[in-house]
Amino acid sequence: MLGLDADRLRADLNRLLAFLFHQGILDEQYLQLQQLQDESSPNFVSEVVNIYFHESEKLLRNLRSLLMDREFSDYDKMGIHLNQFIGSSSSIGAKRVRNVCVAFRAASDQNNRAGYSIHMHALYFLYGCLRALELLEHEHCILKNKLHELFQIEQQRLLAAGVRYPMLN
Repeated sequence: MLGLDADRLRADLNRLLAFLFHQGILDEQYLQLQQLQDESSPNFVSEVVNIYFHESEKLLRNLRSLLMDREFSDYDKMGIHLNQFIGSSSSIGAKRVRNVCVAFRAASDQNNRAGYSIHMHALYFLYGCLRALELLEHEHCILKNKLHELFQIEQQRLLAAGVRYPMLN
């Protein structure tokens, strides 16, 4: 009976992974990350992903803080945060989050080069950045929820198969 549950959960896991790839939420880098996991490091992927979410949530807070500053003018700092987000998202295969970061960064760079000094244009730029940040936060939330679901199914599969590994949060 345990084997049948494990097989069903494996099928659920594969369906969810296929969905995440089809929707562009993940890319092949996630599979490469999975290949680094073995019996000596059974929680490797979830540990890396937990670190990613811890760091990326700090980056989101920093970006929001920068944009909410009435005297916002530090485009370079915003670019640094976005570059960090792009790199870490790429490293775990978070394709849609990375793509939103790339578009956010390109728009920020373009507006920074334009050197908006007219108040209305500055407000338009700020509004565009806040909308981009909202989209980034939305995609980040989708990724977090889907990877949490994926890890839960994997833990259930391992338990059904009789494998015992400590579960991470």
